[in-house]
Amino acid sequence: MTLHRRARDLLASWTAPNPEQERLRADFVAFLDEYPDGVTRECAPAHLTASALVVDPGARRVLLVLHGKVRRWLQPGGHLEAVDASAAEAALREAREETGIAELTLAAHGLPVRLDRHAAPCRPGVVDHHLDVQFVAVAPSGAIPVIDHESLDGRWFDHDDLPEPIGADIADFVAAARARLAAAP
Repeated sequence: MTLHRRARDLLASWTAPNPEQERLRADFVAFLDEYPDGVTRECAPAHLTASALVVDPGARRVLLVLHGKVRRWLQPGGHLEAVDASAAEAALREAREETGIAELTLAAHGLPVRLDRHAAPCRPGVVDHHLDVQFVAVAPSGAIPVIDHESLDGRWFDHDDLPEPIGADIADFVAAARARLAAAP
């Protein structure tokens, strides 16, 4: 099964937590139905990306990176690559690369927590949007980030004390992650 098919199947079967997320879910599935290359960075006018909000074991703190291009605090994430078996694997790979924490594990049974459509900084004027499939990753206790070349900084923040300037939907992602983790058995 291809990465495109796995991503499409994941989104087709994912239960959205609210009507706004359901609309995005349906839009993402329709996009993938229309664009067979929709999981590649070459696809325009948009393409799928994957990201992971990294939390500490108690989910009291989140690890954000100061993105080098957009100069805002964001969750780690990026493009799906040929080496990725799934969107979840891409999110975990990106989080490990951008934080330097190899021992990250996916939470919430490896399912997305939310979806986000945002302006794409990768190829302005060619690619309009990233269709981001967002997961939660848990870091081991005491994990210290080692930030990669794409970021200017990386730090732990209390979920009620997020930094500025912050990405537009980070607070929503943090709230969705907290709700999902609180509801987990």
